[in-house]
Amino acid sequence: MPPPDTMFCAQQIDIPPELPDILKQFTKAAIRTQPDDVLQWSAAYFASLSSGDILPVKDRVEMPVATQKTDTGLTPGLLRILHKQLSSKININMAELEHKWKDLCLPKEQLQSILRLDNFRSKDEVEWLKFLALVCSTLGGNISSALKHACEILTEDPEGGAARIPFETFTFLYKYLSQIDGDIPETQIEGALGALQAEVEKQDGMVQPRNFLSSRCPPLS
Repeated sequence: MPPPDTMFCAQQIDIPPELPDILKQFTKAAIRTQPDDVLQWSAAYFASLSSGDILPVKDRVEMPVATQKTDTGLTPGLLRILHKQLSSKININMAELEHKWKDLCLPKEQLQSILRLDNFRSKDEVEWLKFLALVCSTLGGNISSALKHACEILTEDPEGGAARIPFETFTFLYKYLSQIDGDIPETQIEGALGALQAEVEKQDGMVQPRNFLSSRCPPLS
């Protein structure tokens, strides 16, 4: 005698009408994001989908940053996901940050290394903008490159646009990274910011990468 749950024909299979679209969107998201651990990422994807949270999905397929000496898996696209998920708060609970980092299949050791740059490892919370700046510094080879990544993530301009951010935010990020670097004279910092001020006044208080990457701007570091 066959088990009671044996299927005798296809008509007995009840497929929820929304399932095909859910699986289609999930497949497209996985292709764009290219997670290192598909099972771990899938669990995070469906947990976020179920709770209505921001999905751990890249906007597009991307390659690892060429300036990195080794492929750590960290990319601007993954950092952009973290920014969407966490930037609604000024300070982020460390446990939540670790959870979101793990969801993106990023190495725990790399997170700990970043946190040690400003002794965040010993704290229960981390200021999001400062953490973002530190992660950008691991993507870029110098402060200028780190600030360019930060502009592209923080901007409200469309992708491929000017990547403008408020000069006040730029100043905060630049001074913070300079403090972490520890070898940039205060006169150099103020000189670079002063030189940018004239451009900023023409752009409604906004600064963009082409301003501080221009040969007309004094070196940031």
